[in-house]
Amino acid sequence: MSGIDLVNGTVGALLGILCTTLLQQPLQDAWSRFRRRSATRVRSLTYRQGDSGAASWSTFAIGPLQTPALVVEGDGVHGIAPETVRVQVLEGEVALPEDMVPWRAEIEAEECAAHSAGTRVRAWNGPRYAVEGLEISRTALEEDADVTLRLRPTDYFTFLAAQQLDRRLPDGTTPRERYLDPDRPLEAPAFLQCSFGVNVAVVTADHLLVVSRRSDSVRSGPGLWGSSVNEGLSRHIDSAGRGAPDLHEVARRGMREELSLEPHEYGLTLLAFVLDVGRRQWSAHFAAHLRELTGDALRSRVSHGVADRWEHQGMEYVPFRPADVVDLLLRPDRLHRWAPVTPALFHLALVHTHGRGAVERAEARAVRRTR
Repeated sequence: MSGIDLVNGTVGALLGILCTTLLQQPLQDAWSRFRRRSATRVRSLTYRQGDSGAASWSTFAIGPLQTPALVVEGDGVHGIAPETVRVQVLEGEVALPEDMVPWRAEIEAEECAAHSAGTRVRAWNGPRYAVEGLEISRTALEEDADVTLRLRPTDYFTFLAAQQLDRRLPDGTTPRERYLDPDRPLEAPAFLQCSFGVNVAVVTADHLLVVSRRSDSVRSGPGLWGSSVNEGLSRHIDSAGRGAPDLHEVARRGMREELSLEPHEYGLTLLAFVLDVGRRQWSAHFAAHLRELTGDALRSRVSHGVADRWEHQGMEYVPFRPADVVDLLLRPDRLHRWAPVTPALFHLALVHTHGRGAVERAEARAVRRTR
């Protein structure tokens, strides 16, 4: 071997070692990301195509407690960062199909007649948002949730008309039968999804969960037990023509209006996006932990007056421990009196604080006791 060959061989070996050192980790990372994304894609295809015609996802349940809440994104373990959530408002209001337009006209006429007769307060046809779509991907490096929520303008009477999912149309079908595929629950026309709200699980400084009961006078879920705070997106309040709503700000508005709490008094974490597949209502689930206010202090605060007292007719304070909260959820007199997405909210809030293992063990023990 000549001197030149020896030098070339040595340089080649050194370059090979250098390339291996520099490229090995990036290649491993890229391969790992590819495998994760491929697995996610396979799960997505499985969900869409189903197994023997059945969807692979199921709605939230704890033993005998069955709900129509589909947890679309979020597991409670990790919060969803505000900067990874984008809200877009598309142009053009939602339009009902021609054969559903008379339903909206009926609602408007009924509200006018009831107001004229003095039988009840007329419902205000407030400007709302309909959900055009919710797109979820992952950030490039950390694989965190990356969410885009697309909304369209609508109003309250359109929402009420679209809630009649099982009413017969002139051809004998129902909106649920005509427009919804039970094996593709994330796919629906915007006019059937005229509701997006936030639900907050509030935990006091002395570790009590606030559980509220909805007023009998509200249109949606009267008398049901629900989240600490529930607030729907309003075009009039949350955007006022200036841009897209901020979900965290909507949650803060609910905290202020329903519990008289200001942002500096709590920490707020977005836990999940959830769909009530029965009523086609979307929700962003939050947990709020009060920094200093105890249960007694919050009771006193609320007793001095809150802006939206009319929305609730009762409030309870439950120890924020897995066993206590799960026992409350499965209580025989409450089993069928929960607002559809509330059990999933409380489960996710428990997981965020106590860990998935502790919560699932408490749920398993509680379910065994019900058998």
